[in-house]
Amino acid sequence: MTARPYVLLSAAMSVDGYLDDTSSERLLLSNPEDFDRVDQVRAESDAILIGATTMRRDNPRLLVNSDERRAQRVADGKPAYPLKVTVTRTGDLAADLKFWHHGGDKLVFTVDSGVEKVRTTLGDLADVVSVGPDLDWGLVLDELGRRGVGRLMVEGGGTIHTQLMAQNLADEVHLAVAPLLVGQADAPKFLGAADYPGGSTSRMRLLEARAIGDVVLMRYAPKERG
Repeated sequence: MTARPYVLLSAAMSVDGYLDDTSSERLLLSNPEDFDRVDQVRAESDAILIGATTMRRDNPRLLVNSDERRAQRVADGKPAYPLKVTVTRTGDLAADLKFWHHGGDKLVFTVDSGVEKVRTTLGDLADVVSVGPDLDWGLVLDELGRRGVGRLMVEGGGTIHTQLMAQNLADEVHLAVAPLLVGQADAPKFLGAADYPGGSTSRMRLLEARAIGDVVLMRYAPKERG
């Protein structure tokens, strides 16, 4: 049986737990030093995944930006860029988003009802795979494992982070906490309400805590609960 990838959730959030505010401009929570750390984590990953909502809202390129890190990947026998992955139930993905036109290979996971819509919209911009009538994260991870993905970096959004944490599928969490308060009820949060493994008293193991400028990075092992 093919092993599933190691799943790392990565997010920058405000002190009150928000990934962004409700303005039309993306809220920059990290600082330059932390953005460089994220670039290193991307370079160490075989694939990077974001949800379709995050793609539509932020329109990211989702690249390894460092020339040196890309060169090291190539020297190690890997593509210059990790596989870029997204997940959509509705199939509402515009072909002009930056995600499709930068970096290397792209992969879309959808459900049976969305396959033809995605393929018609994107053409040869991405490989499209259905995981059945409903979104099944286990099947997503199985397929990524079959494609040789050993390390998967998940950059959101909050719905995907919540689903993976609630289904106990995250192996590691990187949280960069910025010294900001958003306080807007409609703004996206890192995690939503869910039936998390172990309940509210189950403590995750802390792997690391360190300051990066005015941001604090915390690394947790969600499956190691006590």
